[in-house]
Amino acid sequence: MLAGLGLSLAVSRGFGCTLAPAGTCVRVLFIGNSYTSVNDLPRVFARLAASGGVSVEVAMIAPGGASLAAHAADAGVSAAIAGGSGGVPWTAVVLQEQSEVPAVAQWRDTQMAPAASALARSVLMAGSRPYLLETWAHRDGLPSAGLDYATMQAAISEAYRSTARQTGSGLVPAGDAWRRALASGHAVALWADDGSHPSLAGTYLAACSLYLALTGASPVGLLDTAGLDPAVAAALRRIAAGE
Repeated sequence: MLAGLGLSLAVSRGFGCTLAPAGTCVRVLFIGNSYTSVNDLPRVFARLAASGGVSVEVAMIAPGGASLAAHAADAGVSAAIAGGSGGVPWTAVVLQEQSEVPAVAQWRDTQMAPAASALARSVLMAGSRPYLLETWAHRDGLPSAGLDYATMQAAISEAYRSTARQTGSGLVPAGDAWRRALASGHAVALWADDGSHPSLAGTYLAACSLYLALTGASPVGLLDTAGLDPAVAAALRRIAAGE
């Protein structure tokens, strides 16, 4: 078990890493919360990547409601970052903040930025590359902070962009992809019924954004649909690619 957060390190194999030539497997550790674990974003990403011929192994530490500050203070998380995958350094470590923290400037500056900096340093010291997974705003915004969907998403996007610059991390702009999907007029429900967590389509769109950011290749033309209607999946891949 991982200390503090009390969650086992969940590792998904079987996407081709065992038989992949040495040095060709993409090993990704996801550190986040239920925005990552709902619909199993790591596995959706891995299956999507495998359909593009990319050998992938993923692991996840994502207890519900966890913030980056909680992860940064947890010795088990530090050990998972340093330990790599079977002693091999992670190719990438994807960091996902609690959904509301980036939307409020005070929380961003006092909680997100210091924690992301500490985690990114640990990732770099382990010989891996840190990435920040930019999340999506709540469907109805954050009324307690005077934010509707658009202003909440703008604040989240800026928080992730600035923190990525400050920490030398890569950026996975999934929230921006959600914004484009909504603006496109496609009748696809990206949120679950709670208006916060992702539907399967929302998770798939985030996975497409991850594929582009981590591999540098467009997700357009990939075959895996995660069980979505093929036309819907194709539209989401194009949106993630910025088309």
